[in-house]
Amino acid sequence: MAGLVAVAVFAGAMAMAVAAIWSTVAPEWHRIARLAVGQVEEPFRPLAALVRAERRIAVKRWAASPIPAPLSRLRATA
Repeated sequence: MAGLVAVAVFAGAMAMAVAAIWSTVAPEWHRIARLAVGQVEEPFRPLAALVRAERRIAVKRWAASPIPAPLSRLRATA
């Protein structure tokens, strides 16, 4: 009887371990397979998009700023 309980406990623990590993590995299996074949993935840079957006905003602000008076006079004479 004790042997049966021991087998049931260890079988349940094994099933839980397999379920936990499966639930964490299954969503990433494409990535794991690519890494296993040697394809290097691009590094994660979350701030790169923010930097590009801020540069676009800065350029738009610069383009929208009024032209200084001496330059506007030069443009008018040209």
